[in-house]
Amino acid sequence: MTDIFISYARSTAAQAKQIAEALRALGYGVWRDDEIPANRAYADVIAERLNTAKAVVVIWSAEAVKSQWVRSEAERARADDKLVQLNIDGAKLPMPFDQTQCAEMNGWSGDPNASGWLQVLAGIASLATGGSPTPAPSPGVPAKPRLSICVLPFANMSGDAEQEYFSDGISEDIITDLSKISALSVVSRNTAFTLKGKGLDVPQIARQLNVSHVLEGSVRKAGARVRITAQLIDATQDDHIWAERYDRDLDDIFALQDEISEAIVAALKLKLLPAEKKAIERRGTDSAEAYDLYLMARQHYVTGNFDPRQLEAIIRLCGKAVEIDPAYARAWALMGSVQASLRSRFGRQDVDASAAIETALALDPGLPEAHAAKGEHLRLDGQLDEAWKEIEVALGLDPESFTANDAAGNLNFNQGRIAEAIPYYERAAALMETGSGSGAVLITCYTALGDMVGARRAAGMVLARAEAILAQDRSNGMAMGYGASALATLGEADRTRDWIRRALLIDPDNQLMRYNFACALSVHLKDVNGALELVGPYLAQVTRADLDWVKADPDMDALRDDPRFQAMITAAENRLAAADTAPA
Repeated sequence: MTDIFISYARSTAAQAKQIAEALRALGYGVWRDDEIPANRAYADVIAERLNTAKAVVVIWSAEAVKSQWVRSEAERARADDKLVQLNIDGAKLPMPFDQTQCAEMNGWSGDPNASGWLQVLAGIASLATGGSPTPAPSPGVPAKPRLSICVLPFANMSGDAEQEYFSDGISEDIITDLSKISALSVVSRNTAFTLKGKGLDVPQIARQLNVSHVLEGSVRKAGARVRITAQLIDATQDDHIWAERYDRDLDDIFALQDEISEAIVAALKLKLLPAEKKAIERRGTDSAEAYDLYLMARQHYVTGNFDPRQLEAIIRLCGKAVEIDPAYARAWALMGSVQASLRSRFGRQDVDASAAIETALALDPGLPEAHAAKGEHLRLDGQLDEAWKEIEVALGLDPESFTANDAAGNLNFNQGRIAEAIPYYERAAALMETGSGSGAVLITCYTALGDMVGARRAAGMVLARAEAILAQDRSNGMAMGYGASALATLGEADRTRDWIRRALLIDPDNQLMRYNFACALSVHLKDVNGALELVGPYLAQVTRADLDWVKADPDMDALRDDPRFQAMITAAENRLAAADTAPA
């Protein structure tokens, strides 16, 4: 567990190092981004360290004020109520940080009694230690190491790749359960899942993530039975300290998850507090069947083709889940989110998302996915201010929510705040490693800002994920659209055009796929005619919500001055205006 995360701009690296060393001398655990391992993605590590830090010290400077990364980290810390600010060159702070106390430390030379430094220490102490600085360890007395664990994604042993959603769901729930134990530091879900399928040995994982223990296992689901094996390894000794195999009815899955979590607590010789035990046992549903349907629906939502048929299938899965358990808030929230897309992006006026979303909020007002779903629904309906309020609530409830971060990225992008959208899309992409959508928009964002290193990094991630999806579903148009954008970004023009040709033969009516192809041709292959040919049919039936996206999308910038594109936009505007004024 990191006590203090330090955020700073490159030009102030020397001051950041001085401050970090002074804090370490007081016994704090301090982390700066110069400690990122070469084989870890920058955004993944930043998100993990921000999440685990007790206090975030932001070193403001003229360069930091202009840095999207510093501002993003500061905003995250402010939202989590763990922000400590200091200013080292008198730079004017951006809003809303200029409304929060900031220590003035211009020219600080390390004086431990300087008023600005004492102000910083007081702020850190109130967050990290409950009121007083952590004393430095006594000479010769080693500090007791904090127990920490990484839960590796459980292997799917069902003999059916489509059952991957279930083994992933079990892994996620165990991570969530263990995270509720105050005496145990748990590696975040997004970091743990980056190790999926990597074949690393346990000591290597422990060194890479700086953990004391690793949990690994497998899941075999067949009919109404489930077999789970799990083993807990002391990474410092490379020794198994607990292992078990469970053969149960699927109806016992929740009791089984509780049993595994409590067995780990016992093996680590930790005390499970009553409130923690109660929190672990609190589930969204008591029905194993409803739980399985929800996991299946969520997997389709993340990796699916995103056409009306796919969305209707997700709604049916969620509908069956809430038929089995009407109090299953997560299933209601997912249903509402998909219904909002079906109505606003495919013109299905017979579908209303409000009922499902409000039901989810009534059942669980503290469910971040429900607030994110409402925020996305409001965004698609053009109510942007109201959307922000809901998304901010969702992020406040869970900064690591995939749906909340994806919705925040979409809202920033929709309003032309490309740089501000990036940290949210980075986090969303890291949180849901099976999906390509957030990564695909990252390509657009980085390209628009002229950061081709970031764009190519995102493209590599998107291509790998798209290929994994297509290995299971060769007709997935959205995966082909995202993959073609990635290939174009990576300079593979021939493969891009080959993907486009094959995809249009397989799924010619997938308009969102055509739009993604048009973006790839316009931006990276400089083929304006080809892009216009693809985007024309899309704009001929575009909805108001998606037309707003087109207007904000920098991938369309190369087409905006072309009279043919302007005519398409005008025709779309006129069609939508006529529909708005037509009698009901």
